[in-house]
Amino acid sequence: MAAQELVAPTGSSDESLVELVRGGDRTAFDALYRRYFPRIYRFLDRRLGNRADVEETVQEVFINLFASLDSFRGEAPFAAWVFGLTRRTLANRFKRKRCETVPLAVDDDQLVSDPASRDADPHLAYELNERLARLQRGLDSLSPDQWELFRLRHLENHSIEEIAHQLAKSEDAVKSHLYRARKLLLAR
Repeated sequence: MAAQELVAPTGSSDESLVELVRGGDRTAFDALYRRYFPRIYRFLDRRLGNRADVEETVQEVFINLFASLDSFRGEAPFAAWVFGLTRRTLANRFKRKRCETVPLAVDDDQLVSDPASRDADPHLAYELNERLARLQRGLDSLSPDQWELFRLRHLENHSIEEIAHQLAKSEDAVKSHLYRARKLLLAR
């Protein structure tokens, strides 16, 4: 067979490409990959937000797609089947990849001064140090007014109404300042 005969036409339906892949046609799988990669990538990017996790999950989706292509029965559109598989792959990723939490406080009054001295593994200690450093940089970037609002709302759990009354500001002003403070913290 000539190389031209193996190339799946770009206008082929998903179902015909699936049949070609089932028959061993690698170019048909490449065509499916090119067709669905951008959509799957965007779908996962909106849910994960971390480029490395998105890329790894997209790769996992296509591995799962290839491995389970025989289970596609054509009862629903192929796109619906692909995105069902994508959602299941993403859900399985969250099930097996639970991030361990590292306590910030030994007790309610004492903040851990040296997380590396705890019995946590070195990776967790490193992550805790990084998170604390990022949090500190974020807090340092807040103005005194923003820090006060953030402290009242998120550390002392006061309502917006209580904070507005206490600081003699409108509720809208408090909300706006809190939004800016959170935005600064999240940027770190």
